[in-house]
Amino acid sequence: MLRRTFLGGAAAAAAAPFLPARPALAQGGRASVLRFVPQSDLTIVDPVTTTAYVTRNHALMVFDQLYGLDAQFTPQPQMVEGHTVEDDGRRWTFRLREGLKFHDGEPVRGRDCIASIRRWAQRDSLGQALMARTDALEAPDDRTFVIRLKRPYGLMLETLAKLGPPVLVIMPERLAATDPAQQIPELIGSGPFRFNTKERLVGARVVYDRNPDYRPRDDGPVSWVAGPKRVHFERVEWQVMPDPGTAAAALQNGEVDWWENPISDLVPTLQASPQIATQLASPLGNLGTGVMNHLYPPFDKPAVRRVVLEALSQADFMAAAAGDDPKLWRKDVGLFTPGTAMATDAGLDVLTRPRDLAKAKRDLVAAGYTGERVVLMSTSENPVLSALGEIMHDLLQRLGMNVQYVVSDWGTLVTRRASKAPPDQGGWNIFNTTWTGLDMANPVVEQVLRCGGPKGFFGWPDLPELESLREAWIEAPDQAARKTIAARMQTLAMRDVPYLPTGQYFYRTAFRRDLRDVVDGQFVFWNARRV
Repeated sequence: MLRRTFLGGAAAAAAAPFLPARPALAQGGRASVLRFVPQSDLTIVDPVTTTAYVTRNHALMVFDQLYGLDAQFTPQPQMVEGHTVEDDGRRWTFRLREGLKFHDGEPVRGRDCIASIRRWAQRDSLGQALMARTDALEAPDDRTFVIRLKRPYGLMLETLAKLGPPVLVIMPERLAATDPAQQIPELIGSGPFRFNTKERLVGARVVYDRNPDYRPRDDGPVSWVAGPKRVHFERVEWQVMPDPGTAAAALQNGEVDWWENPISDLVPTLQASPQIATQLASPLGNLGTGVMNHLYPPFDKPAVRRVVLEALSQADFMAAAAGDDPKLWRKDVGLFTPGTAMATDAGLDVLTRPRDLAKAKRDLVAAGYTGERVVLMSTSENPVLSALGEIMHDLLQRLGMNVQYVVSDWGTLVTRRASKAPPDQGGWNIFNTTWTGLDMANPVVEQVLRCGGPKGFFGWPDLPELESLREAWIEAPDQAARKTIAARMQTLAMRDVPYLPTGQYFYRTAFRRDLRDVVDGQFVFWNARRV
């Protein structure tokens, strides 16, 4: 097994208490500014066009949602004041809260909601499920919109509360008219913060200003993205720091307030500081995935994909991501998040039986691999993804594959993965990414399980049997039926291999102890305050 290296980052962090501090910020300015180190730079600003979490987190600041998902996975009204259901579940009428306003001063209207839903639905599996069952979307007045269905749809509120990327947020109708394959030309939302374009510095800084016109909900507990969004900072700055040692030193010196994802090697050092608190980023952890391009050799062949699946060790991948403490990761993980309703051990023998690399090398040749170059993409600025990329690189090489290892910043990788060009013409064959446990909890939210060819996730798997089962899951009459279908899907996925499941890991986020009331389980910037 390979362990990751950080080119001196960990050593720099260990020495952080002895590093000279930069000039301290004036106390008045510090009190009104929250400085945050994100997982990577913000390359794509339109939440519809990407599944990058950094863009989702950005979108939750600038835009607002119709419903907010709480920590019990229950949709709570957010922009919506309330709704009614009529005609045996086929007519849903939604009423917006009074006084909702976009950043340009225009009121939020029902037609903005309709246009936003339509645009988002073209890129999201839940949205596509809704639109397939929709007869009409209507806005009878400014504060109302109606969804008329062809047949009842039991996931309506879960759909309108979609939190995982691409997240469903509401934007002005004129922006929602933008082709969903293109980024919107400007960022105008109705959320608690405004995007400060003048102070944006690519690769270094993203700035948000408090929206003085934002009206939080009056009631409900703050839980994940549900409840009142009360902002206590005039300004939030994202300080991009790809090197973990630099980020650790900045947090210890008080130059930043919050670091999204410190590497596991540095967590003990941070926890030893009396000025720093850490908490579990999510109780559901993150699930790793190896995403393969099904359009081109060698991963267009199911037999080749199966060989790689049978050869990989989830323990290797997860120990590289989260460290040697087995309490921080799980192996023998299938399609769905352990501990959630759809998790199953169906078909997992392919992952749990002993590895045999010598046999796998022979099987790879028998499966039709003829030495094609395999373009493996990875990123230099996300430590976990970098570690997963190193393990994948090692695995493919040991299998005898001809690997071209392309390392870039995350934004470049996100842009390149959208290319359907041949791998030797700017395309790609495989990359690793991770998903929050929430976004791997069932077949309809799991983006990497979208197997509808051109309408599927990047890699564009075309697996009609899996797509048919996903539709059956949506239509299932009860939870027991859904669990049965989920087990069938996992068994089939272990045969056809839409992607490579690489396990589950947990990580901690770190912030200064004078930062209080940080929302648990999500990276959002309301509610938090300085004491």
